[in-house]
Amino acid sequence: MIDRAGLAEFLRRRRESLQPEDVGLPRGQRRRAAGLRREEVAALCHISADYYSRLERERGPHPSEQMIASLAQGLHLSRDERDHLFGLAGHRPPARGSAGDHINPGLLRIFDRLTDTPAEIVTELGETLRQTQLGVALTGDLTRFAGPARSIGYRWFTDPATRALYHPGDHALHSRVFASGLRKMATLRGPDSWAAHLKQLLLDNNEEFRSVWNEHEIGVSYQDVKRFVHPELGDLELSCQALVDPDQGHLLLVYTAVPGSESYEKLQLLSVIAAPS
Repeated sequence: MIDRAGLAEFLRRRRESLQPEDVGLPRGQRRRAAGLRREEVAALCHISADYYSRLERERGPHPSEQMIASLAQGLHLSRDERDHLFGLAGHRPPARGSAGDHINPGLLRIFDRLTDTPAEIVTELGETLRQTQLGVALTGDLTRFAGPARSIGYRWFTDPATRALYHPGDHALHSRVFASGLRKMATLRGPDSWAAHLKQLLLDNNEEFRSVWNEHEIGVSYQDVKRFVHPELGDLELSCQALVDPDQGHLLLVYTAVPGSESYEKLQLLSVIAAPS
């Protein structure tokens, strides 16, 4: 059963404890409210300001599990705080596991400060959870996919548009990396895991994946740079640095170019493309 008073109080306390810079927002002028404004929280959670305001006023419909998950992520809650929020809303908290979608608030705080470079947060199966504006400008919105297509490894073998983002000379290596990574995760997570399900889907339906899979390679990794093919800027050679959250199994991937290089100049142009019109 939902605890409306407890839910409202918890949301209000968490909102008032956050500052704009904690969540990647500009502070601006004439800020009088303690913490974030309701409309700012609503935008972070991808819900209407009216809906959020009604929750804080102990009104409105019973929020769904998906809605509570969005609130937990938008408010940068820890997993313990997220589980408490689910309980207040009358829902069972999600099962804990390294493959979950809930992003560690510490990792989010780092991500929120990466405003001048392409970056993304991905799961252990290459499912993109967050992208910076420059990240979207580089590869398109990768958070829009659902089902098996959320995984870039699955899309690599099933969606030609995914391959078009990368230099043709690297396609064979990408295939080996994705097959090797999926083999690792399917073994680590077990036969009933989502990784094992993706593996079987590809084995049943994709001849190229079967061929690469049968090589039984483990630990195949990328070279020093990734070569992208942008529809407007052409080829870019970018270094990819990864920060791993061992608790959740998420990776923060940050793409940079050597200063003074042609790719560095193209990244400056990418910021123009990414700027809101």
